[in-house]
Amino acid sequence: MSFPNLTIIGESINDSVPSTNKLFEANDLTGLKNLAAAQDIGGAGYIDVNVGPRNGEFLADMIRLVQSVSAKPISIDTPDLVMAEAGLRAYDRNRAGGRMPILNSISQAQLEIYELIKIAPFMPILLGSKRVEQGVGQPNNTAAEVYETSKQLVLEAGKHGIPVDQCIIDPGISPIGADSEGRFQCLMGAINLIHLDPDLKGVHMSVGLSNFRVMLLPKCANGSPTKGPLESAFLTLAVPLGMDHVIGSVKRNYQALPPDHPAMRWVNDCLTLEGFDVIMRVQEYYSS
Repeated sequence: MSFPNLTIIGESINDSVPSTNKLFEANDLTGLKNLAAAQDIGGAGYIDVNVGPRNGEFLADMIRLVQSVSAKPISIDTPDLVMAEAGLRAYDRNRAGGRMPILNSISQAQLEIYELIKIAPFMPILLGSKRVEQGVGQPNNTAAEVYETSKQLVLEAGKHGIPVDQCIIDPGISPIGADSEGRFQCLMGAINLIHLDPDLKGVHMSVGLSNFRVMLLPKCANGSPTKGPLESAFLTLAVPLGMDHVIGSVKRNYQALPPDHPAMRWVNDCLTLEGFDVIMRVQEYYSS
């Protein structure tokens, strides 16, 4: 069974993807159009556009390029104020059926980006994974810290006229194959706290889903395909708690898994283990 209320933000037009970087560098407009169209046809609800360290004009051109072949709304993926402004000015809301773009992302260190709401409305992705304390940015290491930062960002959004139900919280997801510091437990705890807060009723949540399996081999040691849909196991836990968006791939078949599925047993084990025992459990899963 798939996740009917899960919105996929297509991840492929991103400078960190080597094949996409080559398209950017070669100015391969046809290749980029095909990539956008494939994600549209594949079921993406939004198409992410991340051009890396290039300038705002380049980002604006890419947004116009994607909108020339797709009527799906865009996720403007940059933390840079100048680039974000260029992206918002280039975005054609009429082409997207009146739907607002997503602006990814705003952290406590970048609150000035909220001011861009004066240019055009957008749904912000709010980074709950780091905070500013006494003027210094630092990571959040507990579920309570992620939750509190997320709530403050939503409250700040409200001051700029952005309601709770137009905010998307990103509580941060880390590679499970290198999680010796309890990051997965922190993530699930934060998701639960956000879900339980009546003041955050209607808020959306999203993560960069592919980060969950970074550093994991695409195949098992015996050469067979990776055993178990890791992202699906995570989503089976997170979607009922309000995780309704993911930056992910339209090519992956995200499915709700039954409790006795091996991937569910594995992911639940990872929630109870600590330190390097989590990494050992991941290695055990892959080698079995």
